[in-house]
Amino acid sequence: MTPILLASNNRGKLAEFQALMAGFDLVLPAQIGLQLDVLEDGQTYAQNAERKARAFCQASGLLTLADDSGLEVDALGGAPGLHSARFSPLPTASDADRRALLRHKLAPFPRPWSAHFHCTVAVAAPTGQLFFTEGNCPGEIIPDERGNNGFGYDPIFLLTAPGKTMAELSMDEKNQLSHRALAVKAALPILRKLV
Repeated sequence: MTPILLASNNRGKLAEFQALMAGFDLVLPAQIGLQLDVLEDGQTYAQNAERKARAFCQASGLLTLADDSGLEVDALGGAPGLHSARFSPLPTASDADRRALLRHKLAPFPRPWSAHFHCTVAVAAPTGQLFFTEGNCPGEIIPDERGNNGFGYDPIFLLTAPGKTMAELSMDEKNQLSHRALAVKAALPILRKLV
Protein backbone atom coordinates (compact mmCIF):
# COMPACT_ATOMS: atom_id res chain seq x y z
CA MET A 1 0.00 0.00 0.00
CA THR A 2 1.21 3.51 -0.79
CA PRO A 3 2.42 5.23 2.40
CA ILE A 4 0.79 8.47 3.53
CA LEU A 5 2.96 11.05 5.27
CA LEU A 6 1.36 12.87 8.20
CA ALA A 7 2.73 16.42 8.18
CA SER A 8 2.88 16.83 11.95
CA ASN A 9 5.09 16.07 14.91
CA ASN A 10 2.36 16.90 17.46
CA ARG A 11 2.12 13.73 19.57
CA GLY A 12 -1.51 14.39 20.53
CA LYS A 13 -2.51 14.64 16.89
CA LEU A 14 -0.50 11.57 15.95
CA ALA A 15 -2.47 9.31 18.29
CA GLU A 16 -5.76 10.62 16.87
CA PHE A 17 -4.69 10.21 13.24
CA GLN A 18 -3.35 6.72 13.81
CA ALA A 19 -6.66 5.64 15.35
CA LEU A 20 -8.68 7.31 12.58
CA MET A 21 -6.57 5.96 9.73
CA ALA A 22 -6.27 2.30 10.69
CA GLY A 23 -5.70 0.30 7.52
CA PHE A 24 -3.54 2.98 5.92
CA ASP A 25 0.27 2.92 5.95
CA LEU A 26 0.76 6.13 7.94
CA VAL A 27 4.33 7.45 8.03
CA LEU A 28 5.62 10.16 10.35
CA PRO A 29 8.29 12.69 9.35
CA ALA A 30 10.74 11.38 11.97
CA GLN A 31 10.42 7.86 10.53
CA ILE A 32 11.84 9.02 7.20
CA GLY A 33 14.38 11.43 8.70
CA LEU A 34 12.45 14.49 7.57
CA GLN A 35 12.74 17.65 9.63
CA LEU A 36 10.72 20.49 8.21
CA ASP A 37 9.42 23.63 9.87
CA VAL A 38 6.67 25.25 7.81
CA LEU A 39 5.66 28.81 8.64
CA GLU A 40 1.92 28.86 9.37
CA ASP A 41 1.20 32.47 8.48
CA GLY A 42 -1.81 31.92 6.23
CA GLN A 43 -5.02 33.89 6.60
CA THR A 44 -7.18 30.75 6.73
CA TYR A 45 -7.00 27.21 8.08
CA ALA A 46 -6.97 25.95 4.48
CA GLN A 47 -3.94 28.08 3.59
CA ASN A 48 -1.97 26.78 6.58
CA ALA A 49 -2.96 23.16 5.93
CA GLU A 50 -2.08 23.53 2.24
CA ARG A 51 1.35 25.01 3.01
CA LYS A 52 2.20 22.10 5.31
CA ALA A 53 0.81 19.44 2.96
CA ARG A 54 2.59 20.80 -0.12
CA ALA A 55 5.92 21.38 1.66
CA PHE A 56 6.04 17.89 3.19
CA CYS A 57 4.83 16.30 -0.05
CA GLN A 58 7.52 18.06 -2.11
CA ALA A 59 10.25 17.22 0.42
CA SER A 60 9.28 13.54 0.68
CA GLY A 61 7.66 12.65 -2.64
CA LEU A 62 4.87 11.00 -0.63
CA LEU A 63 1.13 11.48 -0.56
CA THR A 64 0.77 13.86 2.40
CA LEU A 65 -1.99 14.76 4.82
CA ALA A 66 -1.84 17.95 6.91
CA ASP A 67 -4.34 19.75 9.06
CA ASP A 68 -4.84 23.11 10.68
CA SER A 69 -7.32 23.54 13.45
CA GLY A 70 -8.38 26.03 16.04
CA LEU A 71 -10.80 26.92 18.78
CA GLU A 72 -13.24 29.72 17.97
CA VAL A 73 -14.97 31.36 20.93
CA ASP A 74 -18.04 33.46 20.17
CA ALA A 75 -17.56 35.98 23.01
CA LEU A 76 -14.04 36.71 21.70
CA GLY A 77 -15.17 37.25 18.12
CA GLY A 78 -13.84 33.87 16.99
CA ALA A 79 -10.50 34.11 18.81
CA PRO A 80 -8.12 32.43 19.33
CA GLY A 81 -9.01 30.78 15.98
CA LEU A 82 -6.02 30.47 13.65
CA HIS A 83 -3.76 31.50 16.51
CA SER A 84 -4.96 28.84 18.98
CA ALA A 85 -1.53 27.24 19.29
CA ARG A 86 0.16 30.65 19.52
CA PHE A 87 -2.50 32.36 21.65
CA SER A 88 -0.12 33.34 24.42
CA PRO A 89 2.46 36.05 23.72
CA LEU A 90 4.99 33.93 25.62
CA PRO A 91 7.01 31.75 23.23
CA THR A 92 7.43 29.08 25.90
CA ALA A 93 3.73 28.98 26.87
CA SER A 94 2.33 25.54 27.65
CA ASP A 95 -1.15 24.23 26.88
CA ALA A 96 -2.05 25.01 30.51
CA ASP A 97 -0.84 28.61 30.06
CA ARG A 98 -3.02 29.05 26.97
CA ARG A 99 -6.07 27.62 28.76
CA ALA A 100 -5.49 29.97 31.71
CA LEU A 101 -5.17 32.96 29.37
CA LEU A 102 -8.39 32.02 27.57
CA ARG A 103 -10.33 31.74 30.84
CA HIS A 104 -8.89 35.09 31.95
CA LYS A 105 -10.06 36.77 28.73
CA LEU A 106 -13.52 35.20 29.07
CA ALA A 107 -14.01 36.13 32.74
CA PRO A 108 -15.79 39.47 32.00
CA PHE A 109 -18.34 37.77 29.72
CA PRO A 110 -21.49 35.97 30.93
CA ARG A 111 -21.65 32.21 30.53
CA PRO A 112 -22.25 30.05 28.63
CA TRP A 113 -19.12 30.74 26.60
CA SER A 114 -20.21 29.10 23.34
CA ALA A 115 -17.44 27.95 21.05
CA HIS A 116 -16.52 25.41 18.42
CA PHE A 117 -13.44 23.58 17.25
CA HIS A 118 -12.70 23.74 13.52
CA CYS A 119 -10.37 21.58 11.46
CA THR A 120 -9.35 21.75 7.81
CA VAL A 121 -7.46 18.81 6.32
CA ALA A 122 -5.37 19.17 3.16
CA VAL A 123 -4.25 16.18 1.12
CA ALA A 124 -1.39 16.82 -1.31
CA ALA A 125 -0.41 14.27 -3.94
CA PRO A 126 3.00 14.14 -5.66
CA THR A 127 1.12 14.74 -8.93
CA GLY A 128 0.23 18.24 -7.69
CA GLN A 129 -3.39 17.41 -6.84
CA LEU A 130 -4.75 19.04 -3.68
CA PHE A 131 -7.92 18.22 -1.77
CA PHE A 132 -9.57 19.78 1.29
CA THR A 133 -12.07 18.53 3.87
CA GLU A 134 -13.44 20.20 7.00
CA GLY A 135 -14.97 19.33 10.34
CA ASN A 136 -16.62 21.35 13.13
CA CYS A 137 -17.44 20.41 16.70
CA PRO A 138 -19.74 22.71 18.74
CA GLY A 139 -19.57 23.13 22.48
CA GLU A 140 -18.70 25.66 25.17
CA ILE A 141 -15.75 26.71 27.30
CA ILE A 142 -16.04 25.94 31.01
CA PRO A 143 -14.04 27.55 33.84
CA ASP A 144 -12.80 24.33 35.46
CA GLU A 145 -10.62 21.74 33.80
CA ARG A 146 -11.99 18.20 33.52
CA GLY A 147 -10.38 15.06 32.13
CA ASN A 148 -6.88 13.77 31.46
CA ASN A 149 -7.14 12.74 27.81
CA GLY A 150 -6.42 14.95 24.86
CA PHE A 151 -4.29 18.06 24.66
CA GLY A 152 -4.56 21.81 24.03
CA TYR A 153 -7.94 23.24 25.05
CA ASP A 154 -9.59 19.80 25.43
CA PRO A 155 -9.94 19.94 29.28
CA ILE A 156 -12.08 23.13 29.15
CA PHE A 157 -14.10 22.37 25.99
CA LEU A 158 -17.46 20.86 26.95
CA LEU A 159 -19.48 18.98 24.35
CA THR A 160 -23.19 19.48 24.89
CA ALA A 161 -24.46 16.07 23.76
CA PRO A 162 -22.34 13.74 25.91
CA GLY A 163 -21.93 16.35 28.66
CA LYS A 164 -18.19 15.66 28.78
CA THR A 165 -15.15 17.75 28.01
CA MET A 166 -13.06 16.70 25.04
CA ALA A 167 -10.43 15.53 27.59
CA GLU A 168 -12.98 13.23 29.28
CA LEU A 169 -13.73 11.34 26.09
CA SER A 170 -12.16 7.99 25.30
CA MET A 171 -10.25 7.81 22.01
CA ASP A 172 -13.20 5.93 20.49
CA GLU A 173 -15.65 8.65 21.58
CA LYS A 174 -13.35 11.42 20.39
CA ASN A 175 -13.01 9.72 17.02
CA GLN A 176 -16.79 9.91 16.58
CA LEU A 177 -17.27 13.56 17.61
CA SER A 178 -14.17 15.70 17.22
CA HIS A 179 -13.59 18.29 14.51
CA ARG A 180 -10.40 16.48 13.46
CA ALA A 181 -12.18 13.12 13.29
CA LEU A 182 -14.92 14.56 11.08
CA ALA A 183 -12.41 16.21 8.73
CA VAL A 184 -10.25 13.08 8.50
CA LYS A 185 -13.27 10.81 7.93
CA ALA A 186 -14.32 13.08 5.06
CA ALA A 187 -10.80 12.70 3.61
CA LEU A 188 -10.74 8.88 3.76
CA PRO A 189 -12.55 8.31 0.42
CA ILE A 190 -10.11 10.71 -1.26
CA LEU A 191 -7.14 8.89 0.25
CA ARG A 192 -8.51 5.50 -0.80
CA LYS A 193 -8.69 6.68 -4.42
CA LEU A 194 -5.18 8.12 -4.31
CA VAL A 195 -3.50 5.05 -2.79
